[in-house]
Amino acid sequence: MDEISTLCARVGEPKLRDMVTAFYRQVRGDDLLGPMYPADDWEGAEKRLADFIVYRFGGPQTYIEERGHPRLRGRHMPFSIGEAERDRWLELMGAAMREVEIPAAEAPVIGGFFAQVADMMRNREG
Repeated sequence: MDEISTLCARVGEPKLRDMVTAFYRQVRGDDLLGPMYPADDWEGAEKRLADFIVYRFGGPQTYIEERGHPRLRGRHMPFSIGEAERDRWLELMGAAMREVEIPAAEAPVIGGFFAQVADMMRNREG
């Protein structure tokens, strides 16, 4: 088993969900990322990301049961995502990780995973 698939057991599902809540609290007022989210579905967006992270980090399979295969790149294609959007997403998620005090031993593993996924979401130059 790899480090990523056991993160939920090591960090705890509540802390992972709190991290996503902290992230969305920032995104709501962010000038770059905020407009990408439907104003009437903040709670749904937060739940989907939290469910995905918990699932991907080895927790309950709620995301797969409710949404099927993640297809992350395809689901993000309607949004223009370049380096600035990627970097802002990582900045806000990093702040959320610090806010909820993700353990120092786990933060680089989670951060590395997020960096890889965020870069994969890019669909335009710059």
